[in-house]
Amino acid sequence: MAMSGACGAAVVRTPHVEAELVADRTALVPGHPLTVALRLAMDRGWHTYWQNPGDSGLPTTLAWKLPSGITAGPIQWPAPRVIRVGPLANYGYEGEVLLPTDIRVVPEFESGQPIALSARADWLVCKEICIPEGADLSLTLPVVADAGRGQPDPRWGDAIARTRTTIPRPLQGWNVSASGRGQIVDLVLTPKPGNPPADLGALRFFPFVEGQIEASGRQTIARDGSTITLSLPVATQRVGAFTRVAGVLTANPQIGGAPAAIVDAPLAGTVAAATVSAPRTGSAVANPVALQSSLSLGVAIGFALLGGLLLNLMPCVFPVLSLKVLGFAKAGESRASMRKHGVAFAVGIIVSFWLLAAVLVALRAAGEQLGWGFQLQSPSVIAALALLFFILALNLSGVFEFRQLVPSRIATWNARNPVLNDVLSGGLVVLIASPCSAPFMGAALGYALTEAPLSTWLIFTALGAGMALPYLALAFFPRWRERLPKPGAWMVRLKQLLAFPLYATMLWLLWVLGAQLDNDAVARLGAALLLVAFALWAWQAMRTGGRRAWGIAAAAGVAAALAVAWPVALVSLSEDVPLAAKPVAQDSSWQEFSPERVSQLVGAGRTVFVDFTAAWCVTCQVNKRLVLNSDAVRDAFSRRNVALVRADWTRRDPVIGAALAGLGRDGVPVYVLYSPGKEPRLLPEVLRRQDVLEALDAAQTNAVPSVASN
Repeated sequence: MAMSGACGAAVVRTPHVEAELVADRTALVPGHPLTVALRLAMDRGWHTYWQNPGDSGLPTTLAWKLPSGITAGPIQWPAPRVIRVGPLANYGYEGEVLLPTDIRVVPEFESGQPIALSARADWLVCKEICIPEGADLSLTLPVVADAGRGQPDPRWGDAIARTRTTIPRPLQGWNVSASGRGQIVDLVLTPKPGNPPADLGALRFFPFVEGQIEASGRQTIARDGSTITLSLPVATQRVGAFTRVAGVLTANPQIGGAPAAIVDAPLAGTVAAATVSAPRTGSAVANPVALQSSLSLGVAIGFALLGGLLLNLMPCVFPVLSLKVLGFAKAGESRASMRKHGVAFAVGIIVSFWLLAAVLVALRAAGEQLGWGFQLQSPSVIAALALLFFILALNLSGVFEFRQLVPSRIATWNARNPVLNDVLSGGLVVLIASPCSAPFMGAALGYALTEAPLSTWLIFTALGAGMALPYLALAFFPRWRERLPKPGAWMVRLKQLLAFPLYATMLWLLWVLGAQLDNDAVARLGAALLLVAFALWAWQAMRTGGRRAWGIAAAAGVAAALAVAWPVALVSLSEDVPLAAKPVAQDSSWQEFSPERVSQLVGAGRTVFVDFTAAWCVTCQVNKRLVLNSDAVRDAFSRRNVALVRADWTRRDPVIGAALAGLGRDGVPVYVLYSPGKEPRLLPEVLRRQDVLEALDAAQTNAVPSVASN
């Protein structure tokens, strides 16, 4: 520690901040006020927070320990600035800030021995990662009876005086009113009589209270003569009702003779929470590397195109797509016909991606924390998909034929409209693809759902185009199809063989349902599938010459299946149903996720590996079995004392959704490595053992120890 000037202030250096107490005068004078400021000098790129931190963060606190007869007032906050980290808007300070406090000494305080003014300061300092820091600070000053001996401090007197000019005071020369109109609050400024109209330039309102005005929302200015209206978005996570609009209004160049002023007006009208969601939390995990902020639209589109192409290789997509490739081997198709089928299939894929994007954007605008694969968070959707795959598998196995399942008129119409089948096949592929995440997809999807609607549309279009590209290539380049085997009896055997991947997919969906609900739900769905299989067989028997009684049996089988499976659908409609035992509980080495737990572990100096996963995510399960559960990776985690945290998104969880949004991701898998004093590191969606081992080596090399708050 070093000593600062004659006042005897101890300078404390933490990993990212230099802190000390400084005074505007060189001595305490009984009966006369003194200003003491907490000086925080942040490393380049780091910031601390204002009294309202905005979308994330925590305000700096100062707890004084003073002798009897000396009291301290609250922190007097200089006007903040907006600090953007990815999609978040925070209110705070960068570089150096002085936070003044008025110290009062009773007139009868005896002069003589120097007095130590002590305080505990705690702050949250953030860059891409947030670290709680703090220090016990002290400033020793002499006590003198003569006010003339308390001279301005030669080093800090002028600096504190300048800081005082930036502390907002009540607005002068303007009348202020506020009115609510749903999701907007209008702050109206009108010059008082005798106050000449002024162009205030750029205005920004900083509310004193969290949960009223959305920090990251757009504030718009409208001018009508000398009247200025600043429209403010209501917070998406509004905290209770509020009847006043109070905060700091900054202007460029000035407002009321100063760069910032306090406004406080009663709120007329009514307000409602806005519908644009933004992650809000004050934990260290809340402000990680928002990688989408570093992407350009062109790069994000490229990532989406490549991710869509690689999505074809994912295990959840291949069973369905193999059927489409089999169709290219059929004989008798002209070049024009093949191109038509290929384009129709591609249109089905791209339009389905558009619909999925529209649903995602609409639901997120309504406040839902949803992401890629969100539909598989619903047990009813899982049950419906299991039924669909089971029926497709039975068809491939020859239990029934679709043309005999439907009336002949419909079957004839369907045969005359094969293009519609291609479009619907593209939609089915997209629905099945959502449990999987391919390389490059995570960053592109995160960018898409935090940017303007046009960007979202372009990125989802690129994702669909990438996925459809191989089939368009086969349709438009006949020589490529010549590499496929000639049509023959092998096609029948292959068709039957392809039923087994569909049966496997159905079994996987049953397992997912068990992870979401319980074994009873699995048993019910299994019994329903058995009854459906009987109904299809009975209907086939009737359509191929059997008695009509088989048709009645088929109808009875369908009715019984609905009756057995209906409780599963009812459970799915309840949002309050507890999860079944999570995989976390089955492996004691993994802790259950919460942002606070990650912050505590990092603050305690431990490296933390967070696995954002879901039972319905096939890529997650493959990574878990081939990489995370491998002996080499488990041994590395153990030797390095890495804390393992698993965020299970099998069922909808707004906390996990917000954490993913803060990471710039919109689906799982996501793997993040946190280490004290370092930025969090995102690992690839498709993991390799070497990826994890290299990340652990980098995380624990020259790590800076963190400072935990008291």
